[in-house]
Amino acid sequence: MTGTFGAKSTADQVLSGVDLKGKRFLVTGASSGIGLETARSLVSHGANVVGAVRDPAKAEPAMAPVREAASQGGGSLALIELDLASLQSVRACADKLLADGRPFDSIIANAGVMATPFGRTVDGFEVQFGTNHLGHFALINRIEPLLADNRRVVVLSSQAHRVADVDLDDPNFERKAYDPWAAYGRSKTANSLFAAEFDRRHRDRGLRAASVMPGNSITGLPRHLSQDDLQSLFEIVGKARAEAGLPPAELKEIPQAAATSVWAAVVANKDEIGGRYLEDCAVAPINDMPNPFADGVRSYALDADKARQLWAKSEELISAAS
Repeated sequence: MTGTFGAKSTADQVLSGVDLKGKRFLVTGASSGIGLETARSLVSHGANVVGAVRDPAKAEPAMAPVREAASQGGGSLALIELDLASLQSVRACADKLLADGRPFDSIIANAGVMATPFGRTVDGFEVQFGTNHLGHFALINRIEPLLADNRRVVVLSSQAHRVADVDLDDPNFERKAYDPWAAYGRSKTANSLFAAEFDRRHRDRGLRAASVMPGNSITGLPRHLSQDDLQSLFEIVGKARAEAGLPPAELKEIPQAAATSVWAAVVANKDEIGGRYLEDCAVAPINDMPNPFADGVRSYALDADKARQLWAKSEELISAAS
């Protein structure tokens, strides 16, 4: 595993000199932000990318830079409809991919929502837990036969996992008062735990999974926050890091934020990253400092027992909603 990449690296730098012709990737949330840049960087190096988006027709104009990169780099882009907040849509997407039958070299579970007002998915799940975790859980497990041995799954988590552990007794805020940041933190912890347990279940055949903290960047993700809310958040983060003696947080450009995803999916030694939480193109250290804005991963986000329990709970919730 190379040590030449870090927080400032871009996706294109990570893939420099890498020929991805003949390789096939699934990227969820491919029409904006980090997902768009992830898809663009992959196709520009020859990869065939299937971009999963809520509305392919609406997403098509945004995909122009990806199609241009594909034409120049020898890759290809196909869009498929996927609404992670609907298990019916997840199953339809998965079944279409299964019917096609072509395998994937890597799945990058990139799509997500953040700090949404309280709401429920069509299946009755709290929106952030249902979209960020359960939708990806259902999709990836259903299309797992398309992942050949020695392939990879990359699940985007977040520094926000440090805000809250999962709550297996009340995952949908049916008893506790809803807090948008606690809900987001729970969902991002769930992303990390899912990757860890998926890795444990499939590592014997060389199929490895890891979770990724892409880095904070300005994308469409905080669409539910006003400009004042966003500025206030930056100030809170800065103050909390300063009080803990940490350097100021730096925003990444979107090409930098996509770097760890493609590093994990293509470049990193899969056996060194499997079951781990990654940030800045490296395996992140365990850091149980209670500060939610510190770097590294809280140990609860990689806890093997909690990961197994979340898996069982996720299966139970999805089965009950079917």
